Amino acid sequence: MAFDFDYNTQRPQLVISEYGRHIQRMVDLCVEESDRGKRTRMARAIVQAIGKLNPQLRGSENGDHIIWDHVHVMAGYQLDVDGPYPRPAPETRQSKPEAVPYPKTEIRFGHYGKLVERLIAECIAMEEGPAKTAFTLAIANQMKKQFLTWNRDNVGDGAIVKDLHELSKGKLRLEPDQQLLSSESILQAQRTGPRNAAEPLRKHGGGKKHRRNRKKKRF
Repeated sequence: MAFDFDYNTQRPQLVISEYGRHIQRMVDLCVEESDRGKRTRMARAIVQAIGKLNPQLRGSENGDHIIWDHVHVMAGYQLDVDGPYPRPAPETRQSKPEAVPYPKTEIRFGHYGKLVERLIAECIAMEEGPAKTAFTLAIANQMKKQFLTWNRDNVGDGAIVKDLHELSKGKLRLEPDQQLLSSESILQAQRTGPRNAAEPLRKHGGGKKHRRNRKKKRF
């Protein structure tokens, strides 16, 4: 006995596969309906069904408008109903979005990044004084952190001072008594990560349950 199986591969291709074949069938039935009033009610019911199956669309900006546009797309732009939004044109779906301009800027040292260069420019514009001196030291420490993130080997303070002098074109320099963070402390902080001060430290070996489990005999 031969059976005729209905496979998805033998069915028409879905226009918007994310909504599934049941929604597509509902849209097809809506298009075939001859009564305009009933067709409009069916279209509104389809929009509500899509909104329930995809609540993220309803929660987004212009969610209802997007769903109505998708219904018209699944209907092949042949759905004539009294909807709250105008029927979209087929050309809008085929049009390509405008290219987003990508900022093309040159970075002197890639491992320091553009942010360090902006910090240096801000520091150069500051008036001379303790604030500018402290800001210069903070920038140098940040440069050392960035360097150790890119290269885990130890780096001397002289290399950081040299790069700071080059990036600032000689306008920023550390005071003779200023010391940078040690490489070991920076690497240790990178390995352990930041700690949450609000979270209490767990003490190993504490708790009644832990002590009770230690008294159990092991076989």
